[in-house]
Amino acid sequence: MSKKVALACVVCGSRNYTTTANNQANNERLELKKYCKTCNASTVHKETK
Repeated sequence: MSKKVALACVVCGSRNYTTTANNQANNERLELKKYCKTCNASTVHKETK
C-alpha cells in the first residue's frame, strides 16, 4: 500500500510537490531533484511527514 507524501525543497523549505511513496519496508526518505519555483532552480526535494 502506498502513502501520500509531500516533497519539500532543501534550500528554502517550501513544500512544492505531493506524490505517492511505496517504501514502507525501509525507513529511508524519498529524495528527488525537482524544480522549485521559489528558488527558481532545480534543487533536491526530500520527503516530509
